[in-house]
Amino acid sequence: MTKLVTLDEVKTNEKVQTFIRRADEQMEAIGYTEHGFRHVNLVAHNARRLLTELGFSEREAELAAIAGYLHDIGNMISRIMHSKTGAVIALNLLLEMGMDADEAGAIAAAIGNHDEQEGGTIVSPITAAVVIADKADVHRSRVRNPNMAAFDIHDRINYAAQHAELKVGNHDHTITLDLTIDTSIGSVFEYFEIFMSRMLFSRKAAEFLGYRYRLTINGVPML
Repeated sequence: MTKLVTLDEVKTNEKVQTFIRRADEQMEAIGYTEHGFRHVNLVAHNARRLLTELGFSEREAELAAIAGYLHDIGNMISRIMHSKTGAVIALNLLLEMGMDADEAGAIAAAIGNHDEQEGGTIVSPITAAVVIADKADVHRSRVRNPNMAAFDIHDRINYAAQHAELKVGNHDHTITLDLTIDTSIGSVFEYFEIFMSRMLFSRKAAEFLGYRYRLTINGVPML
């Protein structure tokens, strides 16, 4: 018998907690920014908020939140193709928890398509919400390296990001990522140098939802 699995149930699942922790340990070992509980909680929150503010059903917003929480679980295996391995891991976990196969499949599809560098495609509103929420998490709290002199460009740009906020404009059909960047640490040009593909993927996701994607940095419209 299937049941309506909730995000709260997913969060308290011992296997889920273990896999997210190990996924972040893997990312730390290869020198990546934080991909642990802070990141996945934020992505889950924003994915749910996006669909809620866009008028989708409460259940679809819940599924987006679950997908957001589980989206990086494949990093436990490897960063390479983590979206695909993560989709399989999440699918098995959710079916084991008793989730309906159609809902579990929708979540797996969103996870499997959330990374533009791994051939991701926007296949559903759930996918779109996870993509936008994931790519919007640029913030200094993600940087693990305590030595600013040893920052690479990813560390520098994340550390330069003092504030990041997603805003939904239903009046003009826009989804805006509003960033505040300390340009004495990292330049706007460097931001685009490393994040352009993410912004373009976010734009495709917004367009799938019938909205226009906008980026503002320090109050200046960029996209």
